[in-house]
Formats: sequence, C-alpha cells, structure tokens
Amino acid sequence: MPIPPFLAELRSYVGTRPLWLSGVGAVVVDDAGRVLLGRRADSGAWAVIGGILDPGEEPADCVVREVYEEAGVVVEPELLTSVTVSPMTQYPNGDQAQYLDLTFRCRLVSGEARVNDDESLEITWFAPEDFPELDEYTTLRVTHALAGKPEAAFARTAG
Repeated sequence: MPIPPFLAELRSYVGTRPLWLSGVGAVVVDDAGRVLLGRRADSGAWAVIGGILDPGEEPADCVVREVYEEAGVVVEPELLTSVTVSPMTQYPNGDQAQYLDLTFRCRLVSGEARVNDDESLEITWFAPEDFPELDEYTTLRVTHALAGKPEAAFARTAG
C-alpha cells in the first residue's frame, strides 16, 4: 500500500514513531440500504472505506476520492456523522499512527463496486443484519452513520 508523498517525506524524518493524522471514512449506503465495506489488505479486517487527507484537501472531497480509488464507485457525501479518534494503529512495517476520523454517510451515485487498488482484498455490499465481524471502532462509526441523526456524534471524556 503506497502512502501519500507528504507522509512518506514526514516518515523519512520521524521513522515509525506515532503520528497524529487526519482521516476520512465513508459509510456508503445504496438504495437497498446495504453498506459498502472493504476487507483491508494489511490486516484482513473488514472496515469502512477511507483514507488520509492530503494537506489542504477538503474532507468531503477526500471521501469521494478515496471511495473511487478503493472501490470504483462514485458517491455523494450526505452527512458528517461522527468525529472520532481511532485507536493507535501499528502497520506491518512498524509505522504507528492515530487518526482524527471524520466519518460521512454517503449515497451511491454510480459505478459497480469492486476492488480497485491494492488496499483491499474484497469490496462487498452488506445488509446491516449480515455484516461480517467488525471491530469495535468500525462498529461505532457505522452505527453513528446509520442512526439517522442530523448532527455528528462525538465523545467528550473530560468534565
């Protein structure tokens, strides 16, 4: 999986140390109410489709770009559904990162979902009652996106 050029340059200075990065995720819903999920090539886990924002990139533009790059479909972001902080992630190459994740509920506009790059092993539509095993963080993001609330969910741990 190639990393964005700006991140590769940053990694040349900081190595594998933890980085704080901005990311987006798409909970893409089709007309039948199914959700598009990808099985990640790096971990084998099922996840929402998403990625890292490029410097200066608008989050909604990034989510459209990432879904097209990874799944070959065009989407329209409808709602920012959650603002969350991911668990610390360690990639197979040792790189560590934690993400400020902006998750959008998106509507399918066009295209046939498929594996469209090397980041996913599978790209599949699932009815919510037929989801594969999802980790707690992915479940949280999908739950917020499907809740139908007009405002984004966020957590506050300090009093």
